[in-house]
Parts: sequence; structure tokens; C-alpha cells
Amino acid sequence: MPAPVTLPRLSWGDADGPQILLAHGLGSDGALMWRFGTALADAGWHAEAVDLRGHGDAPRALDYTLAAYGADLAATRPDRGVGWDAVLGHSLGGAAATLAAAADPTWTRRLVLIDPAIHIGARDRDIVRVGLEQAFDDPRQEAVHAAHPHWHPLDIELKARATLRASRWAVEQTTDQNPEWDARAAAAALTVPTHVIGADPAVHSIFTGALAQEVLRNPLVSMSVVEGAGHSPHRDKPDETVAALLDALR
Repeated sequence: MPAPVTLPRLSWGDADGPQILLAHGLGSDGALMWRFGTALADAGWHAEAVDLRGHGDAPRALDYTLAAYGADLAATRPDRGVGWDAVLGHSLGGAAATLAAAADPTWTRRLVLIDPAIHIGARDRDIVRVGLEQAFDDPRQEAVHAAHPHWHPLDIELKARATLRASRWAVEQTTDQNPEWDARAAAAALTVPTHVIGADPAVHSIFTGALAQEVLRNPLVSMSVVEGAGHSPHRDKPDETVAALLDALR
């Protein structure tokens, strides 16, 4: 694995509660996991969200391969005990968490993946590139609101801020340095209970169809779908997504 960087953390909840790590998606940051953090804290968990390399306050680097993102998460450990009670990863964070969990079964007792970027083909790669280019070209809150008028004001504020805090070069390199974006082998090798909370394919999902069927061949992986939600279901349908998360953690 590549050499890890130390990731900064935000936290919610009682430090003595069960410990869950939150990993965001490409172009976001740990603060944008606030919806999960507050709900988990209310449910008795201690949630810690990281900024991934090249994002937020995290160190900048030259390596933005999936392996590098996975190495960073694998090196991120809870304050108590050997491994996390649970890890939640969205999109890129889901792929990185899958790599970390497959490499070391002691890293977490269970995994929850939110529309994870396990494999990205040419079509989805183009959609991702266009969306990121638009975000960096106009990072104002007004632009975020125009694109997502149904989002909570905090999500709009924090999404705009996350774009300004991220390295555009790092985000672009994440797609450039992963021409074969593929964590399917790691997903097949998972040995911890894993639940995927998928987006609605009728809106936009990157984990659906043949890919989902392939990953679900691992008997430890299960899946639910948040109807009416796109690739960020915790922002499109927050109540339904949080309910699915809490159900998966029971």
C-alpha cells in the first residue's frame, strides 16, 4: 500500500459510545457528513468524519490512486480499541473503505457504503468529470442551490465551502490516476458484514445493475435503495437515508 497521510477529523457524540468512521465522496469534505454525524450521535454513537487527502484540511500529496485513499483510511484508527465498530463511506469514500476493510479484517466490525464508487466505467466517469468541472467553475452557494434546490441550507453552504477548500488539481488527478477505477476484487474479498445503501437508478446511481449484482454475490453484502434519491441520498432524501443507516447498524 502507498504511504498514508494523517487525516484531520471532526466528531459528533459521546466519546464513550460505539465508534464509527465517516468517509466522504470526491470533491466533498468531512463537514458534509454532518447529517450522518448528528443522527448517529443522537443514536448513541461517537462519529468521526475525516477529510480525505487533497480535500478540506487534509495534507496534499502527489498520489491520488484508490490505493492511496484506502491506505489513508486503513491507517485511521479509533481512539479506543484496535478497530472501528463501523465505517460508513460515500462514493469515493466507499471505495476507499472497501479497500481498507478487505486488506485488514480487524479495521472495522462492519461496513456501510452509500452509493459506493466500486467501479466507474467511461459513461459515469464523464458524468463525474462534468459535475466536478461545473462545481469548481462556479463554487458559489447560489450555483449549488440552483442545481439542488431541495437540499438543506447547510448542505448548500457546506458543499460550496468544500469545493473552495478542495484542491482542484487533486480532484482532477483522482480521475486521471485511476483510468481503471475498480475495487470489485476488494468487494468480493470482504469478510465483514457490509450493507450498501444505493441511490435510485431512475435518478442517478453509480452502484446498480450488473455491478450491484456482482458485488452482492459476496454473501456478507446486502443492499437497499433510497427511492427518489440521486448519488448523494443523504442530501436528496436525508430522513430515508438515515433510517436505512440506523437499520443497517442494528
